[in-house]
Order: sequence, then structure tokens, then C-alpha cells
Amino acid sequence: MNAQDTRVPAEPHASAEFSRRLQAAADANPALADRLAAHHFDPASAHSPADLDALPVQSKDELLASRAHLSPRFTPRRIFQSPGPIYEAQPPGPDPWRWGEALNAAGLQPGDVVANCFGYHLSPAGVMFDEAITAAGATVLPAGIGSQQLQVQALMDLGIRGYVGLPSYLKALIDVCAAAGGSPESFPVRWALVTAEPLPHQLRSALQEWVPQVRMAYGSAEAGLIAYEDGQGAGMVTAAGVDVAVCDITTGSRLDAGEGEVVLSLIRAEAPLVRFGTGDLSAWVADESGTPVTDEQGRRRLAGVLGRVGQAVKVRGMFLHPRQAAAVMDRVDGVAAYRFVISRTAHRDDVRCEIVPAAGAAAEAVRTASAEEIRAGLRFNAEVQLVSQLPDDGQTLVDTRSWD
Repeated sequence: MNAQDTRVPAEPHASAEFSRRLQAAADANPALADRLAAHHFDPASAHSPADLDALPVQSKDELLASRAHLSPRFTPRRIFQSPGPIYEAQPPGPDPWRWGEALNAAGLQPGDVVANCFGYHLSPAGVMFDEAITAAGATVLPAGIGSQQLQVQALMDLGIRGYVGLPSYLKALIDVCAAAGGSPESFPVRWALVTAEPLPHQLRSALQEWVPQVRMAYGSAEAGLIAYEDGQGAGMVTAAGVDVAVCDITTGSRLDAGEGEVVLSLIRAEAPLVRFGTGDLSAWVADESGTPVTDEQGRRRLAGVLGRVGQAVKVRGMFLHPRQAAAVMDRVDGVAAYRFVISRTAHRDDVRCEIVPAAGAAAEAVRTASAEEIRAGLRFNAEVQLVSQLPDDGQTLVDTRSWD
């Protein structure tokens, strides 16, 4: 089996249809048309996603820069702001991020009530799953991130069967329920689809003592669903409708074995992705001979997110990049140097910002202002610690977490 077998199974006249869709996407997106022209790439020559390998991998920064000068050709239902700030429009149609496939595999049934514990404030995660759950014929409790006591009460009062959110947040809700005298037998949630942070074995085991079926999924704000656990084998099967490749970080070539960057192609009229580099590291699940494992549809299985290609780290389900940290800290007067240290306690991310105050600065004022700017700009609370000096390594993000 060669690298091209990772594409979605072909349908009749699939080659002509793929060329047509790529041409339509280029016609609707001047940035994509310019990119194809710059590399002398004719959409008519592309008969499958593998033919796009003639193009270099596009980083997220390059993608955002290309979209910065475009006006949407459609009227979006919503526009989101992620830290940066980064503005992105909601794609059109029902379940536009395509999470329904993973929800069904996790156990969703029409008529279920599902607690959606992703945030609805500015960023897209909450709406992503809201759209998918309702499109699947289920009902949403828009829980977001809020009062855990009230959320647990709603779980119990409504007999909620499903949960979507961070695995660490589900553990927090279980802990609240247990502290109030609840038990696994009384806890109504029967299935959970978790994503946006790792799910180590110890945490999975703790969750499954209360929730019989816990499935992991992998996606991004740009593409939506990328891969998900289906209970049919190790790792996560790649989602339908998106070409998923694991590529050499240096050359961009597809890999059959070993770690590489997850690279996606999703051809659509609005916000198409063509050889988009997610920045995530992964590898294909392989058999004893080293051959990638596939299902009956020929889809491979990702081994999960094994790390990041660049400098960004994921904190409480959101990516944090050094440039985002710099944009926030530059707004605080009296900071001579700083770094963010990310750790993890009891399955929850902790963030500490160590700051060296400038000479003559009012230290406590610097501490207070830093905490406020971090909360406003990065959307999480951090312990601000004043120190006399920092290690001379130039790192502004230090990740000390272990996922063993």
C-alpha cells in the first residue's frame, strides 16, 4: 500500500469531480488561485488529493496571512475571535465542521440530551459541537465552562446521556458529583466525546469508572473533525471528506512510517484547505510488519497527537504561541522579562507567569496588571510570580507536563 491510499475512497468520475471542486474553490478564493498560480499548478491536473503533493505545505501563519486580505463571498452566520486575535467565519451548512461522524461513533442517539462543555465565548469550539449535535437530531445543554455545581445538577435533573468537552473537565464534574454523594450508578452520562487535550491512560480509566464509553477525537478550528476513535482498533480513524497525511517536516513528503506533521486538504468553496500544516506531530498506527493499518474503507489510523512542530503549546484546550504571549505582555508597563511555565496537577493544566520587574517599577502593580492582561488577552488565569531573574535560554513558554 502506498501513501496515496490515505485519500477518501474514489467514487465514479471522482478524478473529474476533484478537479472541478478545486477549480471552483480557486475561483471563489483569490488567495488560493494566487497560490496555485505561483507554483504553476493547474487544477485540471489534480485528480485526487495526492496530486496536491506538488505544492508545499502551508503553515497556519501563511494561511491566516492569505485570508487577511479577503472579504467573504458569503454571509457567515458567525465570526469567531481566537487568541491572537485571529478572526474566522463559520462555514455554511448543517454540521459545517463535520463532527457528527465522531459523535455517532461515541454513542450519540437521536433524542439524546448532550452537555456541551466547550466555551461559547468568541472561540468556535462550543458552536462547532452545538451545530453537530443538533444536526444529528439530539438536544444541547449549552453548558460551556461555568458553575460546575449547576452543571452537575443539570446532568442529574435532565438525565443527560452525552458529554462533549475536555477530558479534564469531565473529571472535574465527576469529582463534584462524587463530593455531593453521587456514584457511578447514579451518574446519567453514558458516553463522552473528548478532545483538545491529551487523554492519558490513568485519566481515561478514571472517567470510565463513571462513563461507560469515552472516545477521543482530534480536530482543528480550520478543518473541524480530522480523526476519531471508533472502537474498532488502536488510534483514531481518519474522518471522511478530508485528506489526512503524515508528512516529513523538512521535505513535506508523505510518510508511511515514523513521526511527521499532520497535513490536511479539505476542498470546499469557503475557506478551502490545500496542504495545510496543522503543526501537530503524529504517526500512522502500523501492524507488526510496519505497514499502516486500514479499515475496510481504506482509511488509516492516526496514533494521536504526539507533540507540536513549532513553538506553540496547548493550554486548557487552546493553543498558546510565543507571539500571543508577547502581544499580551508588551501591554504591561514595568516588565523586564517574563516566561510562562505550564504544568499539570490532578489532570488539570496550571499556568504560572514568572516576571522580572523593571528597575524602579512598582512590583505589585506589575503583578496585578499582568494577571489582568493575561486573563483578558489569553483567556485563562495564571499565577503571576515575581522573580529576580530567569534562565538565560530565551524561552518564553516552558512546558513541564508529562503525559505518561
